[in-house]
Amino acid sequence: MCGILFIYNRKIEQPVLQQRLQHGQAMLAHRGPDESGSWFGNSVGVGHVRLSILDLSASQQPMIDPSGRYVITYNGEIYNYLDLRKELEAKWSFTTQGDTEVLLAGLIIHGESFLQRLEGMLAVAFWDSHEETLLLARDRMGKKPLFYHASGEEITCASEIPVLAALDDCRWQEDLDSTADYLRHGYYLPGTTAYQNIREVLPGHVLHWKPGAEIRQQAYWSLNVGGFQGTKQQAHETLRERLEDAVRIRMVADVEVGAFLSGGIDSSLVVGILCRKYGIKPKTFTIGFSEGSYDERKFAQRIADLYGTDHYEEVLSECNSDNLKVLLLKHIGQPFADASLLPTSLLAKMTARHVKVALSGDGADELFSGYQRYQGRALLRWYFRMPKFLQRRIEQSIEALPEPMVHHSRSLLKKAHLFYDLIKREESETPYIAPTNYAQHVFARLAPSLSDRGHRPPFIPAAAKADSIMEMMAADATVYLPQDILVKVDRATMASSLEARAPFLDSKVVELAFSLPRTWHRRGYSGKHMLQETFSDLLPASIWNRRKQGFGVPIDKWFKSSLGEELRELLHNQKDHPFNTSEVLYMLDDHCLRKRNRGYLLWNIYVYLFWKEHTAWL
Repeated sequence: MCGILFIYNRKIEQPVLQQRLQHGQAMLAHRGPDESGSWFGNSVGVGHVRLSILDLSASQQPMIDPSGRYVITYNGEIYNYLDLRKELEAKWSFTTQGDTEVLLAGLIIHGESFLQRLEGMLAVAFWDSHEETLLLARDRMGKKPLFYHASGEEITCASEIPVLAALDDCRWQEDLDSTADYLRHGYYLPGTTAYQNIREVLPGHVLHWKPGAEIRQQAYWSLNVGGFQGTKQQAHETLRERLEDAVRIRMVADVEVGAFLSGGIDSSLVVGILCRKYGIKPKTFTIGFSEGSYDERKFAQRIADLYGTDHYEEVLSECNSDNLKVLLLKHIGQPFADASLLPTSLLAKMTARHVKVALSGDGADELFSGYQRYQGRALLRWYFRMPKFLQRRIEQSIEALPEPMVHHSRSLLKKAHLFYDLIKREESETPYIAPTNYAQHVFARLAPSLSDRGHRPPFIPAAAKADSIMEMMAADATVYLPQDILVKVDRATMASSLEARAPFLDSKVVELAFSLPRTWHRRGYSGKHMLQETFSDLLPASIWNRRKQGFGVPIDKWFKSSLGEELRELLHNQKDHPFNTSEVLYMLDDHCLRKRNRGYLLWNIYVYLFWKEHTAWL
């Protein structure tokens, strides 16, 4: 895994351009501590920092073709590069053993259509010095980041926003439409950032830039829904073959590969396939919590014992604001409200002490209907058929009961309160784009100036809209997965120079999962039945049948102590914010008095104010 940079700027002298690029490389060193390289042309600088995984002594970047015309800097892994190399050998004389030269040769010989043949994760900048044209591209699901700031005659690109800000060397302006999106969802919509005119290349897209010409960005891949031709038994056989192969090819490395192990279905399946199918007993890693209702260590240990892995664990006991500051300001560069960023960071630090690469279970919930919000949507359809008076009676009964300050997997009353919140948010989540934090009327009170703002949501495949749950799954794969889950995993792991690989996000697995009927994924109000029926032999019933827990964080307790006081202080110090201060303080008081659990809503606000207080480039 690596970090990449690109600058084209005719207005600055070459020594200044070189100095900026070198500064950017130093800032990206965590993504590539093993090597760094640069290439300079007329008004152009291309940079790279490397975490060596394949062809450790060669494949340096930026890589230049033999003619000197083309330059590539690339972040990622191409798992099928050996097969592609064999096809290209008739037209290309290879001098290295890694995947970078395969990508360079493929783009030169086949053009951007070559991207459709890649299996892996990537963000790439490909420069044609004769035509002065730049090609930028990202992998299908958005696993690897690539941000850019372009004008008619200049462009800068980088793997992370803070580095892009340093390359630009100018003040940025907050994008209030993006701020509205962040507050609604806890992250930014695809292609947008917290800043005006700072963009991210879309997943599965290729972007073309040339000085003085209009930017062109188009999809080379898109998610399709439905269309499976075959029996359910054939689907089981195909799924098993594809996921097992996805795990196999993600073990390709010249360094040791480990695995995250939460004790949930997804990471446990990856470990099970490694051990049972391939006879590999990886080092496995998990994070626990001192708060018992959030702690999954015993389930992870159960799988580790079952397969005899070399297992490691650590415990997160409190919110570390210093760690949050580093993650937000040095790596993410904008507000990000998924609090599981903190334990993911701790998990990555522990893992990086033992291995350079770790497999994860990310993506399975979106592909195989694992989230409890899908169950909630099914319940809503039943609920709204009830008489109005009975709906009101149920809501009043839930409102009258105190909300437990425990994880939802341990409390039916907690689930009832979450369902009540879902009822209130139903209007704001129709049509569904991503989970929302606030009902529309609450958002209007909280941030009145932003209630009518926001960017246009991304396109969701029309075929998915025939079924409300398939629509949610497709939207989550298009929005929530790349903008939340994959951002969290990439920044947290790369901050510790660790590469994370996700077998469930293999394109063949993704395409198969979304081709299947929703009724094969779900039975009644529960999901992941395709996975369970296909891989029932790999995990014990206690893992298959346990309630989904997710990577929850006990921030509800944190706000009753020092974090609540920090929020009050931020509200007092930071005057330039969109919030109705009295509404925020009401929510905080309501939470501290145990009337309602507002922990995640308060965290959303806290992270935004923390960013406003500390960021240097606004």
